[in-house]
Amino acid sequence: MFDLVPSLVAGAAFGLALAAPPGPMNAVIAEESVLRGWTAGAKAGLGAGLADFVFFLLALGGVVGVVQQYPTAQGVMFGVGGLLMCYFAYGAASGVRESFAPSSVGGATERSGNGSTEPPLADDESTGFRRAFVLALTNPYQILFWLTAGVGLLDPGTLDVLAVLPYVGEALTGLFVVETGSPALIVGLFGGVALWLVSFPAALVQAGR
Repeated sequence: MFDLVPSLVAGAAFGLALAAPPGPMNAVIAEESVLRGWTAGAKAGLGAGLADFVFFLLALGGVVGVVQQYPTAQGVMFGVGGLLMCYFAYGAASGVRESFAPSSVGGATERSGNGSTEPPLADDESTGFRRAFVLALTNPYQILFWLTAGVGLLDPGTLDVLAVLPYVGEALTGLFVVETGSPALIVGLFGGVALWLVSFPAALVQAGR
């Protein structure tokens, strides 16, 4: 049982490293959370998490390994992703005055009939989910992660994390050994992603209140 702990912890760290850095998906999650509440933010986060699961399945099926052999294909993927991000960024910049105008904010926080102060959801509640999903699928950072670190995580083997530390590595050998390719590592990875996608919208909603 204790042998699984290092892999779970390492997987969670990789998951947080993948999900937490500032980027277009977190911008969408933040926008949905601030304007429409935790549920909308969590749904947007679910879209980004689903894209990571798609990449995981592609890596598991060997598709990512094939793409690695064709640099031109990688360049096209990065280019399309960058253009799509520019498109969404332009739309966000164009609508920022309207989105954060005092009248819209005041209207969004008015109490509903049941006494709740939670901002109402947009007419199309799946908008944030779709935007985050499409952005994540075309995000160069995410693609690069699964072309490099993601493949390494799925490759069966062992990694003695502390043994590579300078000066003290020899004394710490064997204390924190991660089994790459193990179910525990994958569970930890998506557990770390899920932790961020739940806690980030919650923190933004609390800050807004």
